[in-house]
Amino acid sequence: MLVESSYRFLFQEWGTAMLTYGAFDSRTLAAMNLALDRVCEKAAQGENHSVRKRVAKQIIKCARAGKTTLSDLTAAGQRGLIKIATAPK
Repeated sequence: MLVESSYRFLFQEWGTAMLTYGAFDSRTLAAMNLALDRVCEKAAQGENHSVRKRVAKQIIKCARAGKTTLSDLTAAGQRGLIKIATAPK
């Protein structure tokens, strides 16, 4: 399935694919991918690997908690951006 292949590609390079792949249905995976894309496309450094990784981790955490709507996942990704912006340098 295309969604699962996309999901695997997005998260595999970060080493989290084995922990998350197969844990969610295709609808949740699609929402997770869309949330990641939406959050990162609006972020100043959204194409940066470390930014996408932080956002993805927050989205995965949200989905594991059972909050799988697009709005919940997007909000979780945005919280990941806030953590990046407020992290000490």
